[in-house]
Amino acid sequence: MLRITDARTGEPVDAAPARRGLTRVEAHVPAYDTSALRVLLVADLLVRALELGGTPVWALLTGGREQAELHAAAAALGVRPFEDRRDVGPGWGESQVVHVVGERGAVPDGVRVAVAPVETAGVPEGVDPAVVRLALLTPRRSTPARLDAEALSAAHETLVRWRRAVAAWARHPSRPVPEKVRGRLRTAWEDDLDVPEVLRALRWVEESELPEGARFETYAYADRLLGLDLTRDLGAPA
Repeated sequence: MLRITDARTGEPVDAAPARRGLTRVEAHVPAYDTSALRVLLVADLLVRALELGGTPVWALLTGGREQAELHAAAAALGVRPFEDRRDVGPGWGESQVVHVVGERGAVPDGVRVAVAPVETAGVPEGVDPAVVRLALLTPRRSTPARLDAEALSAAHETLVRWRRAVAAWARHPSRPVPEKVRGRLRTAWEDDLDVPEVLRALRWVEESELPEGARFETYAYADRLLGLDLTRDLGAPA
């Protein structure tokens, strides 16, 4: 069961209703900037984690200015579409609502997931959006993220290495994800969306002696949460 820390109280709460009813995830951003993108990215992770646990989700965006630019930048980062809150009526039977918020803008009532801002002078043109996504995923969401040359270089190096490894592992017979590894991954993301621990688990798998097919399936499974397109290079020349 996914549990999330409510920023109002500091206490963990269930993000999914006890009876597996609908959860509404609502991202709140006042305008388009990189910190707003991080709010949407965390909301996207929350939606993915809930869906992996079998919870139906309604994803909404409450925003202010530059919505077209925000939607376009979020799509480039692999954030799945959020409905505009202005285009829908009141909730239809959801039994849980989780608001994902940054440091600016209105503070809604209800369970709140707080996201720290992004410190950046701008992202260079031509950078793979998945590199930016990984750089934003690497620190805990409560810690300010830096999108500087060092962070982007480290994310690029990791992403290239992992995609090459996944493509190589895919050439071997498939093996199931080991239950111990699956349990470690799920425990991490169901514990307040601890994505840094998910990334640590993948680094352990990368260096382990698990069969190549099991390592491939592990990365493909984790990427359902991370959204890094880790299987992109399948079939590419070795």
